[in-house]
Amino acid sequence: MSAHAYSPAERDAVYRVIRERRDMRHFRPGPVAPEVRQRLLAAAHQAPSVGLMQPWRFIRITQADLRQRLHALVEAERIRTAEALGERGDAFMRLKVEGILDCGELWVAALMDAREPYILGRRTLPEVDLASVACAIQNLWLAARAEGLGLGWVSLFDPQAVAQLLDIPPGGQPVAILCLGQVDAFYDAPMLESEGWDRRRAVADCLFENQWGSS
Repeated sequence: MSAHAYSPAERDAVYRVIRERRDMRHFRPGPVAPEVRQRLLAAAHQAPSVGLMQPWRFIRITQADLRQRLHALVEAERIRTAEALGERGDAFMRLKVEGILDCGELWVAALMDAREPYILGRRTLPEVDLASVACAIQNLWLAARAEGLGLGWVSLFDPQAVAQLLDIPPGGQPVAILCLGQVDAFYDAPMLESEGWDRRRAVADCLFENQWGSS
């Protein structure tokens, strides 16, 4: 074992929070304490980022009317998604896909503008800035679970409409609407799996050796 390894109890805690993280849709009203909010933001800001560009920006939504307008944009996209799903549309409409009106905190994670000067690690793969934002969201997600808070990532929206609503400058891009807050319980399994929408793949199905498709 590496001399740099954590203690067994510490390792168990890390693996537990990864295992028990859930994309939450059901919340109960209640604020998130400011000191907890700051710890979560600090965890997000410690995420790895390509070229140390730190491209994440978080917009905290505190106005009730703005929350309602974001919810309306998500609902419009939910209906369009159901139409695109064809025969599975009715089943999709029965799923609860967001908790925007229920959660204690509502944040929007976005890519910053003026990213062009950052070329370290991005010259051939400029989209890895988006991966950096995803890493920050994952840090936030895991920290929230450790704090006993639920977090749900909502991606059902028109990015241009959300950008216009929130005055995101040209070149910036909303990535996720994040519902954060108190929950009565965490799901035993991912909700889409419990609802029979899809199943989690086996690890072996996602691992190749040397060449694509080789095991």
